Amino acid sequence: MSRQETLHLHLFLLALLSLSLLFSQTRSAIIETKSTSDICPSYVCGGVLIKYPFWYNGSSTPNPHCGYPSFGLSCSDDNKTTLKVSTDTYNVAGINYETKTLSLIDADVLTGNAICPRAKHNVTLTSAPQLRSSDSTKNLTFFFDCSTHFFLYLSSDYPSVLVSTKYTNLSCLASGGNQTLVFETDKIPEGLDWHRDCEAKVVTTVMEEAITNVFSRTDGFAGALRNGFELDWGGIGDCVGCEESGGYCAYSSNSTTDFFCFCEDGKSGNRCSGKAEPWVLFIALGVSTCGLILVVPILSFFLRRKFFSSNSIGYWKTNAESLEECLKNFGSMAPTRYKYSDIKKITNVFKDKLGQGGYGGVYKGTLIDGRLVAVKVLTESKGNGEEFTNEVVSITRTSHVNIVTLLGFCIEGPKRALVYEFMPNGSLEKFIYDDDDDDDEALVENHPRLGFERLYQIALGIARGLEYLHRGCNTRIVHFDIKPHNILLDEDFRPKISDFGLAKLCPRQESILSMTGARGTVGYIAPEVFSRNFGVVSHKSDVYSYGMMVLEMVGRRKNVSVKADHTSEIYFPHWIYKRLEIEEGLGLLGIKSDAEEEIAKKMILVGLWCIQTDPAKRPPMDKVLDMLARSIESLQIPPKPFLYSPPRSPTDSPTVRDEEDSATTSISTPIIEEMSESQEIDLLNSVKTSRSHSRSQHGFSLAI
Repeated sequence: MSRQETLHLHLFLLALLSLSLLFSQTRSAIIETKSTSDICPSYVCGGVLIKYPFWYNGSSTPNPHCGYPSFGLSCSDDNKTTLKVSTDTYNVAGINYETKTLSLIDADVLTGNAICPRAKHNVTLTSAPQLRSSDSTKNLTFFFDCSTHFFLYLSSDYPSVLVSTKYTNLSCLASGGNQTLVFETDKIPEGLDWHRDCEAKVVTTVMEEAITNVFSRTDGFAGALRNGFELDWGGIGDCVGCEESGGYCAYSSNSTTDFFCFCEDGKSGNRCSGKAEPWVLFIALGVSTCGLILVVPILSFFLRRKFFSSNSIGYWKTNAESLEECLKNFGSMAPTRYKYSDIKKITNVFKDKLGQGGYGGVYKGTLIDGRLVAVKVLTESKGNGEEFTNEVVSITRTSHVNIVTLLGFCIEGPKRALVYEFMPNGSLEKFIYDDDDDDDEALVENHPRLGFERLYQIALGIARGLEYLHRGCNTRIVHFDIKPHNILLDEDFRPKISDFGLAKLCPRQESILSMTGARGTVGYIAPEVFSRNFGVVSHKSDVYSYGMMVLEMVGRRKNVSVKADHTSEIYFPHWIYKRLEIEEGLGLLGIKSDAEEEIAKKMILVGLWCIQTDPAKRPPMDKVLDMLARSIESLQIPPKPFLYSPPRSPTDSPTVRDEEDSATTSISTPIIEEMSESQEIDLLNSVKTSRSHSRSQHGFSLAI
């Protein structure tokens, strides 16, 4: 062994020793404190994790009210998580247990007119004292069916209101000559008498960032209502002391007075005995643990490649223990670790195969409680170490209706598997490509064509999921592989983002990501990911992929078609942009009405904005949601998209991953310019050739 190798070995052993000492301290803190799931049961409904301080309303467990009394969540027949606030029902779009933030959407708004919804409920929190208005929200006051006397009354008694206050007239809610007005609540003077001139008054809550749109466009209020709002939560009264002592608050009924504290030894009055380590220490140890887990691979990278091959027992044992220790910091949110023998039982020895890909197969299975699951069994060792850990850690941080739920994992020697909730309708790509366009005709066989209203709802759901990944977590998650294959559909065709193997994490306050190479799937990769000449890599790279996918959903074809009859039709973004310029009909298959034509045009405009070459010109996902909620008249046509294609050899796989082997691959500047028709022919013919060579190496995910 050379002197340099000896030095590497010493550094590696020193890092492992430090890590072991820290793990022993962390374990001592954890041993003395039971996990939340041991005391307060958890439940998953529609991708939303229900755990303390929330509790499942249909639970038959011994502690049905372990949690805050007004925090009982229900699971509807269509698998949506709902919360009753006073007497009103709200859909739970997401729960962030790190920031103690709850995202709600009025259920009536979602089921009503998408373009012109009517707010029906006052958002009042008197029945839920643990809920508090978030600093990022504002209240809107709606006055419905007001006569012209209301304007005269305001002009005479409160003239300053009409001059200085933000308000707008909602013409789409007008009826019988009466009008509906919406005001910013905190600008309305006290004592305003509306009863004689208006039919109803409703005060609702929206995100503060949506306020500008409400008063700058007549349809802005629709997007604000449909995007929902956030509430913060925290303990009150005796519950504060209970939680500070390491306990969990419980109530014998929906009352804030009949209180007791759950501890490791059961009920113990208002506080626990103090055996548990302080939560501050627990969190600090957890953060340090994850930090060292990241540092160790950096210090020992070259050494591991030399001394620990991917087939050695030592490599897999270290990998498994590191992942397990890191997941402990997620408490009850951590997925279950299964033995490989459990995986065989769940899948009935891999009897029902749903799909096959480059890294293994997906099998249908059943958990012991009867739930159907999809089990992705990974068989290839190359690249799976980082991607497997990436997927488990990234998705464990999430809890959202439009993100697939990871229920468990297996890492036993070289064997690895991921256990997900089962999505009966499989992947989106099965429903959007026509038989005569997709290269794999079996992919679309026997699958019905989805209508444009359904496609719009799917695009909206995916946008909500991406907006949550980019903004809803303390740690921003950039997916880097958004494509139809990685969008799964449940029994109601509700979309869920899957396959986080290429995801990157970064703090919310940081927007720029550093990468050693390109990652993603050709056809959906943003220009800046291949060449930094086009800008920095950030969450806007996901926006580009989303835009390309939305255009494929509308066109029902690949954006670069290998079977188009005319050159002008080969690159779909160019072809559809020209039709928008000359204001012709879209000429798309499946459009059956003017309403569907409008939906398709809206999705096209949003998609074209998202695929702008300059990342700075692409809208963030919250802006995309706003654009999808607006009327077609309020959307501007974006600049023409350039024809962009990263150079590659015919043997390149369409799925690009930045492993150490590929990170040094020579990547020249992509082709991106305004081209003549002959130049387009040459480029697109090369793309067609490349795709035909790479079809057999199609990237694989959980999709079935």
